[in-house]
Amino acid sequence: MEGKGRLIGIDKDNISLAKVKANYPDEVAFCHGDYSDIKEHLSDIGIATIDGGILADLGVSSMQLDNPERGFSFMRDGPLDMRMDTTQTLSASTIVNEFEENELANIIYTYGEERLSRKIARRIINRRPIHTTGELSDIVAGCIYTARGTKGGSQNRSTKGKGGARKRLDDSHPATRTFQALRIAVNSELASLEKFLHASVEILVPGARLVVISFHSLEDRIVKQILRQYAKGCVCPPRQPVCTCGLLPELLIITSKPVTATDEEVLANIRSRSAKLRVGEKR
Repeated sequence: MEGKGRLIGIDKDNISLAKVKANYPDEVAFCHGDYSDIKEHLSDIGIATIDGGILADLGVSSMQLDNPERGFSFMRDGPLDMRMDTTQTLSASTIVNEFEENELANIIYTYGEERLSRKIARRIINRRPIHTTGELSDIVAGCIYTARGTKGGSQNRSTKGKGGARKRLDDSHPATRTFQALRIAVNSELASLEKFLHASVEILVPGARLVVISFHSLEDRIVKQILRQYAKGCVCPPRQPVCTCGLLPELLIITSKPVTATDEEVLANIRSRSAKLRVGEKR
């Protein structure tokens, strides 16, 4: 006997939702909004608990990256946008052109783990107004390239390759970390992820699974820590002889280590090389 299930999709990007809706049958329910509000979205369609599973595919999509008008990528010039939800007010342009230097530097350092964050922020402030991704990319690249030989470490140094082109020793584009940081800040990605994980564990029934695919270390770190937190249960001090908190493990970790893409999968989709999948099962 075949089981019957129901598929519910939640996404902040109303443009992406509109495209996906056209390719799926009517029985699939789509919700426009932040996935961190999963309990509210499900409640609106009469669902209180999940007995199958929840899959979260984090971060920016290829559909968004490949459209220069969305402003997510430094590969092609476009407006400084980066909003997943185009109805929200805050955009990358707001942060780049209106935030104070210290606040901008903190965003680039915290969410991009960029050691030259203060230099980049100072250069941005001096070059305002900045209107396009191309302008911002050039400014950041200039900071990285002129930092050769400083104490920035290997990630901040660059070398000349064939044809004299310079690139960072970690082989990434010099603007990668700054663009990641701005995107995370614009869309409150890390705060949304934490809220989503806690809410998901709460609404899963025993045996249901939570599956999360992350694409950078900041996301994966949060997923790993929160899954472990729910798998551990008790939070009493290690030396305390008897548990007094009363917390019991709520998850069973299915993936002791994250599942990563195979060589074949990376060849088929180069962006899958940074994907990490973790799974927890509700007890």
